[in-house]
Formats: sequence, structure tokens, C-alpha cells
Amino acid sequence: MFHSSTHKLIDYWRARALDGRLPTRASIDPADFAPLAPQTFVVGRVCSGIYPVRLAGAFVRDLHQRDLRRQNALSLFSHADRLGLQAALEMARRKPEPIVATVGVRTDAGAIGMEILFAPLAGAEDGPDRFLGLYQPLSMVARLRGQPAREFNVQIIRSAGPANELAPRIRLAALDGRRIA
Repeated sequence: MFHSSTHKLIDYWRARALDGRLPTRASIDPADFAPLAPQTFVVGRVCSGIYPVRLAGAFVRDLHQRDLRRQNALSLFSHADRLGLQAALEMARRKPEPIVATVGVRTDAGAIGMEILFAPLAGAEDGPDRFLGLYQPLSMVARLRGQPAREFNVQIIRSAGPANELAPRIRLAALDGRRIA
């Protein structure tokens, strides 16, 4: 279950994915989701592991207190989390569905939880070359006391669609409070 704003942008993305094809950058109009626009961003893809920030809304810039354009989006995450996020982004290109990373945002003043959406956008004939994204805080941003985000620590990365749900899932069964499988 994702935050309602995250669901809104996923639903918008799906409405643009006509005939099972990925939405193109040209089919995305920020005016259609104006209340969320300050929280959105667009990340490009040069090659696996290089995802430069192309556009960033006002909330995104304010959270980092700097211009993120041309910065590799992976550099915003802890070193330990970069490879996992890279793998998830590449999977989202192969089986085009949005992914949502639930992260901890660390600053010198504290931390908050946030969802970060990455929804692939069609580009050249070799596959998706951009991602439409959203920063959705899960608690009060005021807890950061105006300090810039230093890094994101990934808690979980989840698919937001059926294309990536074909993999087997671990299930836990319990009987009278005891795990049995």
C-alpha cells in the first residue's frame, strides 16, 4: 500500500500507457498533476548506473538545498543501497512498471520516511530512457528543521505493477502463533 499521492501519479502514468505501451515524455503534462509537480522529478538514463537528474520540482530542490540537474540520482542514496536501486531501475526498464523505494531521509537534524517513485518513460528504440519520479514524505518534513537531505537509506523497493509480480514470493504460515512454513 502506497501513499495516496504516489498512487495518483502511478494511475496517471498508467492512463498514459496506451495499448500496453509505455508513456512517452511528450505524453506527460505536469499541468495534469499540478498539486504534485513540486514533488516530481525526471531522471534520464545514459547507461546502467548513470541516471542524471534532468528536472526537479521545487520541493525536491528545497529538500536537498541545491540544484540536482546533471547529478547522478544514485549518488543521493547510501553507497550500500546504490547497486540494489540500480538493479531495480534496470528491471523496471525490462519489465516496464513503476517501482517505489521506501527510504529514510537523513539530515544533520533528524530523519523522516519517504516514498520515491520511479516510473519508466519510453524514449529511443532501445527502451525507456527516462523515469518520471515523485518524492512523497511519509511524515512531517518540519522534523528535518530546514537541514538539507544528506542521503537516502533504502528500506524496501517494491514493484507498483503486475509485470514484476511473477516472481515467487516468500510466504509465512503460522498455526496458533507458531511459524510452520
